[in-house]
Amino acid sequence: MALTGILRPGHVQLRVLDLKESVEWYSTVLGLKNMGTDKMGRVYFKAWDERDHNSVILRQADQAGIDFFAFKVDNVASMNKFESDLNAYGVKTERVPAGDLLETGERVRFEIPSGHLIELYAEKTDVGNGQSYTNPEAWTNEAEIGIAPTRMDHCLLYGPDIEKVQKLFEEVLGFYLVEHVELPDGDADLAIWLSTSNKAHDIAFVRHEEPGKLHHVAYLLESWEKVLRAADLMSMNRVPIDIGPTRHGITRGTTIYAFDNSGNRFETFSGGYEAYPDFEPIKWTFDEAGRGIFYHDRVINDKFLTVMT
Repeated sequence: MALTGILRPGHVQLRVLDLKESVEWYSTVLGLKNMGTDKMGRVYFKAWDERDHNSVILRQADQAGIDFFAFKVDNVASMNKFESDLNAYGVKTERVPAGDLLETGERVRFEIPSGHLIELYAEKTDVGNGQSYTNPEAWTNEAEIGIAPTRMDHCLLYGPDIEKVQKLFEEVLGFYLVEHVELPDGDADLAIWLSTSNKAHDIAFVRHEEPGKLHHVAYLLESWEKVLRAADLMSMNRVPIDIGPTRHGITRGTTIYAFDNSGNRFETFSGGYEAYPDFEPIKWTFDEAGRGIFYHDRVINDKFLTVMT
């Protein structure tokens, strides 16, 4: 599949309650690499196998949650075109200047109907993964620090008007629907999984009356064995686990959900199928949503449905 336009998720900015404690947690427990601090005090991280300078940004705040989620586009011309198309669609945008985030170019920011801020950007410094671009090894020592995901992969956001979100993502941003869960009456969706690549999803949404909520940020691991290792590390470090290790019916990934030291939920997962834009979207009826979310348990626990930041 030739990736053009929007390439992939690029970065997320999270609010944390104790920045010093969170920097230690994200460095040693989750195993992300600390890439520096900006003049506003925000701290930047990347997963060991990511090549761009940062993918996770932490900000001290009184309330945990998400500030914005960003996608990288293939070039500045595409970013400009997306901004023009968004404006023509009736979406107000703002330009965030280059350098506002460390090693990151100019960004286009806009609010979507679910109340979340989304960004598009084309330029971020390639710092590599610690390997040469000629004859590299299979992995680096950083792949053994903490849980050590290979990348920040996607997020699940809670908010209203997800049918409007889907329409915007499909008609303006070029995403396509991969899977969805219907409400009991079948007239609308409870949840949608959208992709801009051949991943099973790059972002997902659940219908919720409060806007702008974060359910989880997901980090990719290489195998089911790595997911089990992550579970061991969570227990060793007394990380509160929501559910898992288990498997999804939706996307078929193997997964653990847990909480960081501020209460932001995160997912560590592996697997899932490859998707393509010509695939028929997979539908889950409401009565089978439990099996869709947690294939083994076949029920959704209350915390998974009600706790978000």
